[in-house]
Amino acid sequence: MTSFTDLGLAEPILAALAEEGYVAPTPIQAQAIPHVLAGRDLMGIAQTGTGKTAAFTLPLLHRLAASGGRAAPGQCRALILSPTRELASQIADCARAYARHLRVSVGVVFGGVSHGPQAQMLRRGPDILVATPGRLLDHIAEGALSLAGVEAFVLDEADQMLDMGFIHAIRKLVKALPPRRQTLFFSATMPKEIAALAADLLHNPERVAVAPVSSTAERVTQKVIFVDGARKRAELAHVLAHECDGRTLVFTRTKHGADRVVRHLQAAGLAAAAIHGNKSQGQRQRALDGFRDGTTRILVATDIAARGIDVDGVTHVINFELPNVPETYVHRIGRTARAGASGSAISFVDQEERPLLRQIEKLTRQSIPVAPCAAAHVELPPEPPRPPRQPQQQRRGQPRGGASGRNGAARDGERRAARPAAGRQQREPQQPPARGEGRNDHARPAAAEARGQRRPHPGQAPRGREGAPAARRDARSEGRGEELASLGFMSPRGV
Repeated sequence: MTSFTDLGLAEPILAALAEEGYVAPTPIQAQAIPHVLAGRDLMGIAQTGTGKTAAFTLPLLHRLAASGGRAAPGQCRALILSPTRELASQIADCARAYARHLRVSVGVVFGGVSHGPQAQMLRRGPDILVATPGRLLDHIAEGALSLAGVEAFVLDEADQMLDMGFIHAIRKLVKALPPRRQTLFFSATMPKEIAALAADLLHNPERVAVAPVSSTAERVTQKVIFVDGARKRAELAHVLAHECDGRTLVFTRTKHGADRVVRHLQAAGLAAAAIHGNKSQGQRQRALDGFRDGTTRILVATDIAARGIDVDGVTHVINFELPNVPETYVHRIGRTARAGASGSAISFVDQEERPLLRQIEKLTRQSIPVAPCAAAHVELPPEPPRPPRQPQQQRRGQPRGGASGRNGAARDGERRAARPAAGRQQREPQQPPARGEGRNDHARPAAAEARGQRRPHPGQAPRGREGAPAARRDARSEGRGEELASLGFMSPRGV
């Protein structure tokens, strides 16, 4: 098929595609759309950037518009699950663009924002709902949404759902779906856990597989630069300044690593922004919007942006650190060379990452060319100052003033010194005990009692521990009691 008109889509949808500049369907779209239009369950295997979003949204819009009607309040007619907020927002934007000439409403639900506006939208009843699993379960538990009216269910990026630990949430949501529905299942890889989940969800599905995950985009030029970890940031600043003239995605392995890279680039005079899971939804959206409109040319990200983030004009992808999973490398570099454009992928590899590089080359069945490193001749920029730490909150149960720690001891000393001297002088000085008398003699009877010596019962002839007459022990106790009383001590119990 060479045109969308050959797929049998409704005229309003074709008009919207023409306005979006779509000319010919991609392989996944040409193979998947006819099966979805026929109402069959579908398992689609395709790597990122192949047009999966349009492959399921276009036929869903056609079927919903053809059947007519609207979603009941507090329900939806089609449910699309996405692993990340950014991908959910992008799918919803695409669905709205394709449905601009249809009477089909689209809603989106994800975490990081207020519940109230989302609950109001759900009570109105969107025809198509795009959601992340966690926030969707929250709204269902609060009674804002029922899945009883779902006609079509789409699980997008199923393997990433598994990696992010959403498998149990998905199974809970599936139990709330009606048994008679159309299910569309899309994934870039097919591990055993995903295959088992697909077997539970799909009924006699059609299978469509294009561009297996082991193949990288044809128009991506790849190269590897061997560089020590301490020199990576200098090499990154040099490559960004001399080789990257367009939008560049830099991938790190950790969230804190992404923030550190941004600080280093800013210290080198390169404007950059970071996007990762520790950022609020507003911060992530501002960073992504700035990257899309060209305000920020460099976006440093963790693998949260490795899939599904459709940004036009990404010319370079730089792996500051190689991923632990070789398939993730394919997803990362798939952010460039989209829609027929060409791109470049550069990977920085230190000595510890060479086994990861061998795994990637084994998966892709190609040897990645090695480029020289310029970091040895580049002066390292100064270490940027870290942001000031916020003062830690006082621990629950810890006395005010910080009884533990050097500063707390100093404050306690200041308070002791600030006490009035008169208050300390009001106490009468105690005279030292006479020679031969211990300071703790008054505590010896109590200690003896603690060791197991029992007090005599009234009317019982008391005896000592060794069987000595009690009179001898009473005389000693009486004499000691008089001595203690003369010193101002209270008589011990039992004397």
